[in-house]
Amino acid sequence: MTTAQTWVGDFTAREQGFAGANVPWLAAMRKRAIERFADEGWPSTKQESWRHTSLATLAQQTFLPAAKASAQAQAQAVRQGEPGHWLVFVDGLYAPELSDVGALPAGAEVRALSQALVDAPDHVQDGFGNERQGSSIAALNLALMSDGAFIRLARGVVLEQPIHLVFIAASEQAASFPRNIIQADAGAAADIVEHYIGQGSSTTLTNTVTRANLAPDARITHIKLQQETEQAFHLGILDVEQAKGSVFNSHSMSFGARLARHDIVTTFTGQRCETLLNGLYYVDGRRHVDHHTLIGHAQPHGVSREYYRGILADTARGVFGGRILVSPGADGTDAVQRSDSLLLSRLAKADARPELEIYADDVKCAHGATVGQISEESMFYLRTRGMNEADARNLLTYAFAAQALERIEIASVRERVADAIRMLLPGEAQVGEPA
Repeated sequence: MTTAQTWVGDFTAREQGFAGANVPWLAAMRKRAIERFADEGWPSTKQESWRHTSLATLAQQTFLPAAKASAQAQAQAVRQGEPGHWLVFVDGLYAPELSDVGALPAGAEVRALSQALVDAPDHVQDGFGNERQGSSIAALNLALMSDGAFIRLARGVVLEQPIHLVFIAASEQAASFPRNIIQADAGAAADIVEHYIGQGSSTTLTNTVTRANLAPDARITHIKLQQETEQAFHLGILDVEQAKGSVFNSHSMSFGARLARHDIVTTFTGQRCETLLNGLYYVDGRRHVDHHTLIGHAQPHGVSREYYRGILADTARGVFGGRILVSPGADGTDAVQRSDSLLLSRLAKADARPELEIYADDVKCAHGATVGQISEESMFYLRTRGMNEADARNLLTYAFAAQALERIEIASVRERVADAIRMLLPGEAQVGEPA
């Protein structure tokens, strides 16, 4: 039996128990999605966008349905008493006893997708997407979707505190398929933080999709902090549509998993949209992380900035594939794309492929990539001032990461990411000041 057939069998056995099983449009869409995955299977290295990332090891794994194990300690640790609107999911299933949405202004809706499918399935359908969108991985997510967050902000609603979506991979060999939907009406604004964490040393699979639709002049900042265990597999997709004058900022922070793949797509469907894609990853051992991005400038006068930084140690590998597509008629586009990688070992490897595809006139577009090691001159400077070699390397490594941290505007999240970087440095080095 092929791995695709295994997932089809899992779908057949469990489809009556899925969230929204009684919603006709979703039940039909799930079946079409699993049929697509059965036809296509996992992406392979024969596909250009997957040339540097193999899922062969993942395909050999056996995973179990989510069971929502105990994760109270992990949930409390990630919250740390921080204010905000908190939804917690354990092995992909909503955990109301660990969540605390708190008070919301009129016109703001933050709740589990499973609840929204019961109370307002038509509203969910508006932003849910369909089985044809994205790769076969997105289709598998749709077919086996367990739960997720449903966020809807009415016209002009501004949330003062962040929304935190916490996904805990708790059970050994568990596979979870969260799907998050974000709908921001005209002029609405919010900060949304997705935390992905694991516990113990379990081998798990997280296949997650987040879809966001920004109406004119809406503003959403999205931060993804991925810290699953060293044996985890993480496949994440972020798909965004931006209407006229909207602003979308993405910060992808990847510090865990045996293999992590992050696909990020945003499309400008109206004029004068803005986006920032900011990424930082750290990989060591034999771990592998891959960021693939697409910014679609489909309308005039769009502005995009894209900066990704990777730190690689031991025999780890990092991949960046970024594409900026400027469509015909998207005059006045202003786009910058850059990827920088720091190798801490001679055996670490970084692949970078920034791309510009331009079909319009009167544009300002630039891209570039660097791969290098710690500067010997900088090391010498610090050593001559009394710093030992290990501390000097840690300080320079942290300084490299700090440029990505500075772009995160939410102070509490910036400090959380800075702490994660410090914990990864040898000896959990105490470098840098709290952000």
